[in-house]
Amino acid sequence: MDTKSDAQRAAGTGGSARRGTRAAGHERGGTALEREPAAVGVELPAPRGTGLSRRFWVEEPAIRRRMPDPVRTAAVRAVIIASVTLIQAMVAFFSTLAGSWLAFPMVLSSVASTVVATWGVLDVWVTRQVWNQRHGVVSVPSSTARRLRRERRRARRAARAAERDGARIRRRGAGRLSEA
Repeated sequence: MDTKSDAQRAAGTGGSARRGTRAAGHERGGTALEREPAAVGVELPAPRGTGLSRRFWVEEPAIRRRMPDPVRTAAVRAVIIASVTLIQAMVAFFSTLAGSWLAFPMVLSSVASTVVATWGVLDVWVTRQVWNQRHGVVSVPSSTARRLRRERRRARRAARAAERDGARIRRRGAGRLSEA
C-alpha cells in the first residue's frame, strides 16, 4: 500500500525512491519499471492518528515475462487434460455411490486419464527445459547462452574464411605449376 500524504503528493516528494530502480534480472529498457505505478480507484482513509491516506488499488508492472509459445501451449494442454481427469474421477465417484453400471468404465478411464495427465505435466516441464536450452536466458546480459552463440558464430566465420582462402589458393596455383 502506498501511504503518501496529500502534502507529500502535492510537493512531489516521498515514494519516489522506487523510481529509477530496477528489479534484479529485468533489463528491458526500463520504461515500465522506472515510472511510478498508476493509482486506480478510491482513496481510503488511513488508520486514525497517522495523518496519511492510502490508495485502494495500485498497478504494478508484471514481475515475470510471458511464457514462450510452445511452453504455454503445453501448459494449456496439461490443464485441460487434468480438468477432464478430475471430471471423470467425480463422475466415477458419484456413479459408484449411485450403483450405476457406468462406475466401472469411468474408474478405468479415470486411471488412464491420470496417466495421460502425468504425461501432460511432464510434457510442460520437458518443453520448458528444451526451450531454455535452445534459446537461453535472454534477460541477463552476461548470459551463458549468448556467449555460446557468439563463440559458435565466430567459429563459423573462421571456417568460412578458411574455406574461401583455400579455394583462392587452389585457383591461383592450378595452372602455374606446369608453366615453370
